[in-house]
Amino acid sequence: MELTDHVYAFPLTFERGDRETVIHPSGVETEDGLILLDAGFPGQTDDLADALADHGFSLDDVEMLLLTHQDGDHAGGAEGLISRTDATVVASTDDTPAIEGDEDPIKSRGDRYPPVPVDVQVVDGVTFRTEAGPMRVVETPGHTPGHVSLVLPEADLLIAADATVADEDGLVGPNERFTPELERAIESVGTLADFETSRVLCYHGGFVEDADVEATYRSLTE
Repeated sequence: MELTDHVYAFPLTFERGDRETVIHPSGVETEDGLILLDAGFPGQTDDLADALADHGFSLDDVEMLLLTHQDGDHAGGAEGLISRTDATVVASTDDTPAIEGDEDPIKSRGDRYPPVPVDVQVVDGVTFRTEAGPMRVVETPGHTPGHVSLVLPEADLLIAADATVADEDGLVGPNERFTPELERAIESVGTLADFETSRVLCYHGGFVEDADVEATYRSLTE
């Protein structure tokens, strides 16, 4: 799915129990190649390659893998991806220890995905040049200690990752079940509301065309 010029969602489907679930890695074009945002679960690299091909890309086009956080449905597929590409791995400072294997992922139950080295650590305010305009890293902790979202102001687009999820009615805030620091995560929604973007891609729930992040934040704090 093309969200706007040079920005794409690459939906991946997997089975969870007796139901089918969709997650939404995404990609932003740059002069040097594609910045891929998240890599899905372990074993999904072939599915991701198929999703890229639907938009004329291949794994070889992935110049950078930016992991929004340490959870297995985002970072679990990183090892499979980098084994087949020359992609630079980027993640937040606070979630890097879990991604690299120096710490257990915060939601681990004794098993974990294959760790990968992080080449570049980013903090709030770091901005990447892309074909869709500047893409800014926004620290949105709560779901994990180092969770980040990405804002593309010129495209009026927020790539929220798991800072908020969406359902058929729009944005609903962070998923309480999988958010250890809920109050902090709600504050992060308030941070995103300050950017006044009206188009939001949620990793869980997909694309919301007419999103009101400020209204979502108010509903979470009333």
